[in-house]
Amino acid sequence: MPLAKPPGARATEAKPERRRPAPKRRRHFTPARIGIYGFLSIDALFFLLPLYVTLVTSVKPMNEIRMGHILALPLHVTLAPWQDAWSSAYTGLECAGIRVGFWSSVRIVVPGTIISIAVGAVNGYALSFRRPRGAGVLFAVLLAGAFIPMQVMVYPLVRILAAVHLFASLPGIVVIHTIFGMPVMTLPFRNDYAALPQEFFKAARIDGGGFWRIFGQLMLPMSAPIIVVALIMQVTGIWNDYILGLVFAGTKNLPMTVQLNNIINTTTGERLYNVNMAATILTSLVPLAIYFVSGRWFGRGVASGAMQG
Repeated sequence: MPLAKPPGARATEAKPERRRPAPKRRRHFTPARIGIYGFLSIDALFFLLPLYVTLVTSVKPMNEIRMGHILALPLHVTLAPWQDAWSSAYTGLECAGIRVGFWSSVRIVVPGTIISIAVGAVNGYALSFRRPRGAGVLFAVLLAGAFIPMQVMVYPLVRILAAVHLFASLPGIVVIHTIFGMPVMTLPFRNDYAALPQEFFKAARIDGGGFWRIFGQLMLPMSAPIIVVALIMQVTGIWNDYILGLVFAGTKNLPMTVQLNNIINTTTGERLYNVNMAATILTSLVPLAIYFVSGRWFGRGVASGAMQG
């Protein structure tokens, strides 16, 4: 039997809890999202379609290419065009394939990249901390040099290198790439070092550090992100160069891009499109590999302030 309530007591009823409205589910396909994905898909198709056509054509025999189905997959895959492009395709007067140009490009890229990065790092360090007289004017001149078309400076540089007996030689083309790479390499190093506090450099000088000691023991260990950025920029820039290699390298040191042009434009009888496409892919393998392997380090270097203005 339930207990009787005392007189005057009010009955208390449990109030129902107010339910919070459930959060609205996001619509997966909003107009903005559809537009973004549509734009990215078109952009990807625009860049990947030529690569697909080049790759597919390079493994087709010529009788399939003559049928005209440019987007069709190969019925019979063959790697003979790749062998011919590498070792026996016509590159002008010789039939040695594109491998000669590959090793010439390696001999040009390795010293050209190392020297230009070293010069750019020293210039950026000097302009950020040492700041000699006229440092602002010097930096403005270097910056202006990055925007002057190289075609304007080709003839004067030909005369200068011919006067010092470096024209049409391997050291000559390395010097040329160092000259043209110096403004581009100085700018990111200078911006990266300028973001460091001046007190950091002053403390190192108080501890007895000289110019080269501070640079080698203090600045370079902190420069890994910017060095990676500079490495990617300079390797791809020198490897993809055509005009400077054609003018300054000489016939014995023609880079891979010049050899590729000779393969495509040298025709005796039938034009072998599969060999041309295979040679094109072989020429672009090094820049593609660099972008795929070190792309995330490039993003980290940019995000860490390597390209600050």
